[in-house]
Amino acid sequence: MAVAGSLRDLGHGRTITYSRKVFIPLTMLCRDHCHYCTFAKPPAKLEKPFLTPDDVVAIAEAGRRQGCKEALFTLGDRPEDRYPVAREWLAERGYHSTLDYVRAMSIKVIEETGLLPHLNPGVMSWEDMARLKHVSVSMGLMLETSSERLSQKGGPHFGSPDKVPAVRLRTIEDAGRLSIPFTTGILVGIGETLRERAESLFAIRDVDRTYRHVQEVIVQNFRAKPGTAMHDAPEPGEEEFLATVATARVVFGPKMNVQAPPNLSDPHYPRLIDAGINDWGGVSPVTIDHVNPEAPWPKLRDLERRTADKGYELRERLAIYPGYALKPDPWIAGKMQEPVRRLAGPDGLADPTRSRPQATRWQDPEVVWKPRTIALNFAKGSGAGLREDAEDVYGSFDHIAVTREWIGRPRGSPARLDADVKRALSRAAHGQAISDEEALALFQADGDALEALCRVADDLRREAVGDEVTYVVNRNINFTNVCYTGCRFCAFAQREVDAESYTLSLEEVADRAQEASDYGATEVCIQGGLHPSLPGDFYFQVLDAIKARVPEIHIHAFSPMEVLNGSTRLGISFREFLQECRARGLGTIPGTAAEILDDDVRWVLTKGKLPADSWEDIVKTAHSLGIRSSSTIMYGHVDAPPHWVAHIRRLARIQDETGGFTEFVPLPFVWQNSPIYLAGKARPGPTLDDNRRMHSVARILLDGRIPNVQVSWVKMGMDYCKLILQGGANDFGGTLMEETISRMAGAEWGIRKEPEEFAQVILDIGRVPAERTTTYGRVGRPRQPAAR
Repeated sequence: MAVAGSLRDLGHGRTITYSRKVFIPLTMLCRDHCHYCTFAKPPAKLEKPFLTPDDVVAIAEAGRRQGCKEALFTLGDRPEDRYPVAREWLAERGYHSTLDYVRAMSIKVIEETGLLPHLNPGVMSWEDMARLKHVSVSMGLMLETSSERLSQKGGPHFGSPDKVPAVRLRTIEDAGRLSIPFTTGILVGIGETLRERAESLFAIRDVDRTYRHVQEVIVQNFRAKPGTAMHDAPEPGEEEFLATVATARVVFGPKMNVQAPPNLSDPHYPRLIDAGINDWGGVSPVTIDHVNPEAPWPKLRDLERRTADKGYELRERLAIYPGYALKPDPWIAGKMQEPVRRLAGPDGLADPTRSRPQATRWQDPEVVWKPRTIALNFAKGSGAGLREDAEDVYGSFDHIAVTREWIGRPRGSPARLDADVKRALSRAAHGQAISDEEALALFQADGDALEALCRVADDLRREAVGDEVTYVVNRNINFTNVCYTGCRFCAFAQREVDAESYTLSLEEVADRAQEASDYGATEVCIQGGLHPSLPGDFYFQVLDAIKARVPEIHIHAFSPMEVLNGSTRLGISFREFLQECRARGLGTIPGTAAEILDDDVRWVLTKGKLPADSWEDIVKTAHSLGIRSSSTIMYGHVDAPPHWVAHIRRLARIQDETGGFTEFVPLPFVWQNSPIYLAGKARPGPTLDDNRRMHSVARILLDGRIPNVQVSWVKMGMDYCKLILQGGANDFGGTLMEETISRMAGAEWGIRKEPEEFAQVILDIGRVPAERTTTYGRVGRPRQPAAR
């Protein structure tokens, strides 16, 4: 305890914090059955399944009048999965799920009282938390224990699917990927061994060291409760519990916020200060602790007095700790930043001069965002895209088992490999499907075998689409480079305060679309960073602005990541978001943000991008609405051929289900300025032979499914593209007119091409140039002279 206390003083001085809160038990129904819990109740023991909106606001308003600043939403896990009454109650009021209702009530509390929501709705998916981040300042989920043993028959978590440690750790980790300030901790004395208790602390520490998002660690002691299966289980002794608290401080170090509930150690709770805590957690002058109703919170005056008796000053904090409140990006969603600023003092704790929160205007877009433009300065190698926080932890090849195994695999004999390649090519040439093992053999083809692979792929190309090589006259419009997603391969993203950051106004977006149309373009491709202050309906405004100016142009816009961003900010489904986009003129969407559709690779490449399953869900939803898309792969970084085969197979399966992909676009990793390469954690992109193999093998694996395979002249240059076009590819992509993302990463092949340049290169290889539309129709009109 002496060591722990010294560490706490080193990190936090003589200050102990607490949050003045109200406890909102939105529902006590729960699909789990924990053997020590009295919070969860069956429907027969409840007056109603959920608190009504009026109930919620009444609790929050009572807290506001008492100076509370946090609204703690605690509830059972997904009760609609277990209880029909919960499903019916939600459906009658227009909510698809409990989490939808949580989101709605969070907004209501912010709008009507100004309290800051802290959400504890149980286990959540990445997508769930992405939606809820926009209506809260922090979230939480107690790990409780990392012991799988306690979920087995006879254990306290048996029959509770949401208590499986791997499931809970995934939620905690996904919160880190989304940059959500997060509360977690352990429950002491539920049958775990000392080793299991220690392993639980280290499991939390490991996740936090990767994402630095755990804002506090709670060490909570088990209390036996009458009427539960563990009513007679022994509680941890005082010294055992103090030792655990002190150990947590030693494990997590001086800076972590370590909390222990005072009401569960009364009357001896001041000794927790000796054990190294720096926070008492939430204390309410209004509501009881609904999880531990037998243990009332101490009076705030008593808490202040007894803290002072130990030589410490008691300070009120917000639901979000100062380290995150003072550095809102990327931790606080754009709409939540102003409510936090209103309540935070200069040190990030609660402002003592503002005793009561005020209602917040939530839906006024003018409060959220005003467009601005900053002069562009794309000096090579400049900008925050090349910088990473010193504490960030990159992934490496060692984090990805498949890559590690592929690199370290024993090499087969050249004769065996040659035989495998010949067999695979023979099957492909005769229109027969090849196996994954045969595809992997083709990805190793070299020398004569590589040339044979390219010939077979080119024959398949000729059978599928003939000798035309197509291109589209288009323009890229990247409306902002402000982004906090955390893609470690990206040199395009900037922080809002960086000198090189920019955001185009709607008029400027429309101006560029008009220029493209005047030039003769049939398409504009619209993408941008995920600016934290742009409202969710900004995407709709972009479509409106372009269609008002150039109604005939095709809009190819918004990657699956942007669809998720817009829908989560607006609190609507992917389908509803895409339906609205289509109604406003969206034609197709780019299938970017795919990178590698394997989450082990994705979490190394990017901290906050959507999971592979969400990417697939959005793309399939778009296809079901008649919105077609391209498909892509980005390769040559921390991946390996087994990932490539699985990725292409997944695209083929989606195409079999929807038929919505227009083309497949392999995108070689541009490494020169990429942060993950500069950190020494990625290889310097694919080789030329890798690029040839990728396009050729893709043609074979996608034969009969996706007819068009595109080359990226921006990433590979025209000469390399000429060679690859003779190995299965048939499309040159677009003229672009401007290109920023690849150029900032280090690509050196220019930002625009004239159609005449495409035509000459295509004629050089004996093929037929053809201008196309976005969806591969042919453009028959003569081109007008270019408006330079």
